[in-house]
Formats: sequence, structure tokens, C-alpha cells
Amino acid sequence: MVYRIIGEATMLLHFAFIAYVMFGGFLAWRWAQTFALHVISVVWVIGLAIVNILGVALYCPLTYVENWARDRAGQEGLPQSGFIDHYLSGVVYPQDHLGLARAVLLTCVLISWAGYFWIRTRRARVDQDTAATVHT
Repeated sequence: MVYRIIGEATMLLHFAFIAYVMFGGFLAWRWAQTFALHVISVVWVIGLAIVNILGVALYCPLTYVENWARDRAGQEGLPQSGFIDHYLSGVVYPQDHLGLARAVLLTCVLISWAGYFWIRTRRARVDQDTAATVHT
């Protein structure tokens, strides 16, 4: 029973990580200290995608944990194609639209990062103007 719970919790954590990669940049608009973690997460996902495109079978550590827990619980683990193909492809988006799904994900990231830098620049200007007003 414990291993089944670990498997399910890992699956949920995996979904949460994907959601964070897609939308975490928007969180940084409010909590700037989260931006570095979001950059690391995005770099990890891009690196993993590139390695897999090159033909090297490398999985996210969460995939290994989920497979380990499900095996111990007597359940079938994820297929060789991994988490994305099992839970998302053909469910959230059509099977043959992985490239489009990646483009949408990247677009969300780029929009969130552009907004982050715009907000940070604007706040810096406001702070600079405020400091100049106080000193005069």
C-alpha cells in the first residue's frame, strides 16, 4: 500500500513539475526569488528533450521513482516511452502533435520571462525615480 501511495504521489509531483515549468515564470512576476529555480527547471527539461531527441534514453528522476514504487506495489510501471507519452500524449493533446505541445510550452515560458524582465525593469525605474525624489 505504501509503494502504491509513493507511485501516485510521484505521478502527481511529476504533473506539478510540468505545470511549474509551463507557468512558473508567471509566479516569478510576484515572487522574483523563484525565477532562478524556474530557469533551472526549464534548462533541465530542454536538456532532457535534446538528449532524448539524440537517441539517448534518459528519463527524469521522477520517472525512475514512479517505476520503482509501482514495481514494488505490483503494478505496471511506465512504458519505455516515459511519463509524457503515457500520461499526456493522446490524452491532453493529440499523439502526433508533440512538436506543437512543446512549442506552446516554450511560448508560455518565453512570455512569462519577457513579462518578468519587463516588470523587474519597471520596478527598478520606479525605485530609482523614488530615490531621486527623496534625495532632492
